[in-house]
Amino acid sequence: MTDYDKVLILADIEGSSGCWSYAGSAFKTRQWVSACAGMCDDVDAVANGLFQRGVRQVTVKDFHRSAYNLLPERIDPRCRIVSGYRRGPVPGIGNPAGAEAVLFLGLHAASGTNGFLAHTLTSRISRLMVNGKPMPEIALFAASLAPYNIRPIFFSGCPVACSQAQETVPGIETHAIDKSEGPDGFDAWQWRRALAKAAARSLQNRKVKPYLPGGPFEATVTMRDGEPAARKLALRWGFECSGSEVYVRSDTIHALYRELVRMCYLTPLTERILPLALALFNLQGRLGMTWLRRQLRTRSGNKPEKV
Repeated sequence: MTDYDKVLILADIEGSSGCWSYAGSAFKTRQWVSACAGMCDDVDAVANGLFQRGVRQVTVKDFHRSAYNLLPERIDPRCRIVSGYRRGPVPGIGNPAGAEAVLFLGLHAASGTNGFLAHTLTSRISRLMVNGKPMPEIALFAASLAPYNIRPIFFSGCPVACSQAQETVPGIETHAIDKSEGPDGFDAWQWRRALAKAAARSLQNRKVKPYLPGGPFEATVTMRDGEPAARKLALRWGFECSGSEVYVRSDTIHALYRELVRMCYLTPLTERILPLALALFNLQGRLGMTWLRRQLRTRSGNKPEKV
């Protein structure tokens, strides 16, 4: 029933059924509580559909903001939920655990495009152009998994994000969520049911190949806070800049990803003490999960909440 025994799910929140505003994607807000619940239920529905099709191992990597947004108790217990960030071997993800295919759930469109909460890595970048085209996160994430021969078979997000995924990774299957009308009248259960069916069908997808584009790569990173922010980053990491734009050149997409991660998340100090910095960041995420569980218990009167 399936061509894949082991699959990896990378889950984000902006394209999930519970996130309808920037506040829903933020940390420890009232809207984030609902967004996390919806994200959990989306992952649960997809995982259940994958297991029904014969997948033996499903690993779910929480890949939004703190990387602590998924509650394992709300998700099919046969799944392995991976929270927090790892140094490697795959940046952020860690060990891909022998996965043969990856499904991207709830992702968003690239910085500078008109998708729902569009950004690439951080909203501090207003536009990211690579070799003259907007670069969505799926390009970086899928390429980081290519050395492990992992095929990117499925993607869900807003219609713009889905179009960008199809353009980036030929052969990938997609399922869109239209957020243009807002949450009123949106049938999360029906949409989630269709999402799970679409994800399960993608298990027959053998036409898509591991995504590894050839270089070189020339990136123009436009900073939302203008010239001062661009100049600061350029001086910090030794890049060229002009006005609000920083220029990054790399021979491989893996090198480009590393440079973008440094720009967006690190300083020379945190790079030198990265294991400690990651431990502290992950601790903050775990504390956020404690707060999230408390909020959900308060809302539901100590009963499990479903959205």
